[in-house]
Amino acid sequence: MGVEVVPMCSYCGCADITVVGRFMAEHEDIINHLTALRNAPDEAGRSAAADAMAHALWPHTDAEETGLFSVLARDELFTDHIASLCAEHVEIGERLAQVREGEPGAFESFEKLLREHIDREDNGLFPASAIHLNGDDWEEVVSLTPPRS
Repeated sequence: MGVEVVPMCSYCGCADITVVGRFMAEHEDIINHLTALRNAPDEAGRSAAADAMAHALWPHTDAEETGLFSVLARDELFTDHIASLCAEHVEIGERLAQVREGEPGAFESFEKLLREHIDREDNGLFPASAIHLNGDDWEEVVSLTPPRS
């Protein structure tokens, strides 16, 4: 199987916002890690692929939650949605641990949740944030977002 990518939103321009464009590019990188995880030949390969996935995931989710999510969550329009995305971050971690341990069916469950989660962000939250947040809000998001590791 070749390289897997998540289609980026190209209709609203949200990817042109630096922090959103970064998060979308990180989503592509995270999705691309699925191939190695899916095709791991043995336990050692699966562990290494899961560790590589985790290395891509956790700085990313921390940056989202610390920056963009914390600013958006102050508005009651977004509070519940942000809470559900943060809960999914936890669930993604739990399912990745199951994959790492080799639990039957864990990869399919993990992949489905991950792809749906990324779709909710790329095609829902990010375009909504581009419309809803103003310049001062974006300055705060940038100041709160940890740099790419």
